[in-house]
Amino acid sequence: MAVITEKLHVTNHHIDFSPPDMSELEISEVIEVLQSGWITTGPRTKKLETLLADYMGTPKVVCLNSATAAEELILRILGIGEGDEVIVPAYTYTSTAAAALHVGAKVIFIDSQTDCMEMDYDAVERAINEHTKAIIPVDLGGVVCDYERIFELAERKRDCFVPGGNNNIGEKIQNAIGRVIVIADCAHALGAQKKINNSWYMAGNIADFSTFSFHAVKNFTTAEGGAATWREIADVDSDEIYRFFQLYSLHGQNKDALAKTQLGSWEYDIIGPWYKCNMTDIMAGIGLKQLERYPDLLKRREEIISRYDKACDELGIEHLVHYTDNMVSSGHLYITRIPGANDFDRRKIITSMAERGIVCNVHYKPLPLMSGYQALGVDKTKYSNAVRLYQNEVTLPLHTLLTDEDVSYVTEQFADVVKNILNYK
Repeated sequence: MAVITEKLHVTNHHIDFSPPDMSELEISEVIEVLQSGWITTGPRTKKLETLLADYMGTPKVVCLNSATAAEELILRILGIGEGDEVIVPAYTYTSTAAAALHVGAKVIFIDSQTDCMEMDYDAVERAINEHTKAIIPVDLGGVVCDYERIFELAERKRDCFVPGGNNNIGEKIQNAIGRVIVIADCAHALGAQKKINNSWYMAGNIADFSTFSFHAVKNFTTAEGGAATWREIADVDSDEIYRFFQLYSLHGQNKDALAKTQLGSWEYDIIGPWYKCNMTDIMAGIGLKQLERYPDLLKRREEIISRYDKACDELGIEHLVHYTDNMVSSGHLYITRIPGANDFDRRKIITSMAERGIVCNVHYKPLPLMSGYQALGVDKTKYSNAVRLYQNEVTLPLHTLLTDEDVSYVTEQFADVVKNILNYK
């Protein structure tokens, strides 16, 4: 058996995995918010919603305190709950599935494709039955899913769909759509685009409903935060949908704090004992300046990805494809898979990279392997593709604070570490 003799590397480099890119623009805007006397949901939040809707080409955007809250409120507005089923990928972060569980629905996990982290769409189609109300695909790493295929299978199974809804707005939307509803988890995908039927569509304007994350590690951040948006739905007023988001996100209160400041407008009603997940103007202030800078941030990510692709292709390392003739990614994560490596090798690679001052990560450990989901009765043995794809996955640091020198250092060290570790076998 070979003896591992690699010595600990001593380096002055320290490359974080995904620090937030904050400029003086964001700092100055937050100071203005703090000095304005209005720091909760207010004019900056409403402005950010309008600008994001314009950016994505959707009728409305609702800014909230997380993508998880956005997904949960979508499900609640759709009237999805106990007795309903929601299809999600096994290969994703917990929020994709947790939101469905929060509303009382049953989560149906779908294994990955054999050579791709996206769901096995044939398995999705087989899983649809009279209880299925929604499919939640995930644009992992900022790469837009095959929504054409997803909508095709949803249409083919239209006869299986039984409209329901435990509230009036949900019943109206379910009847209007008349098939399983597609809710895109676009947590990684702000700014991503897909060419469909010779026209380009932004993430957010592809699925029926979409959610975004503005967490600190995302391309576009408001520290915490997220948003929901949707396409126009025939016979359903987008203003009505927006009003329900406002109600569900603010205790069921029919006036927000800004509206209550108008003269004589102190009185309000509680329509229902609901939830609290609104965005603040402090967060929105960060977002307004992030949005101004966002085209340049996306361009820089594309430059870094191009250099990573070249290095990985030379090494024979598989990686997520971010840019094709029909798709432009947001470039959120640089996901690699190392042929010939197993879980032990992968862990050694990540440790060795850390010893050289480079923080790597894993995206993701499939949810059926997590103890919390196993406790719910999920059988981890049914998701062999997802598990296999996870076992040799390493995510390299990808963010807009990386210098060209940093990128060169990451690629050089990654190549050296992979060669050394795999030579031990």
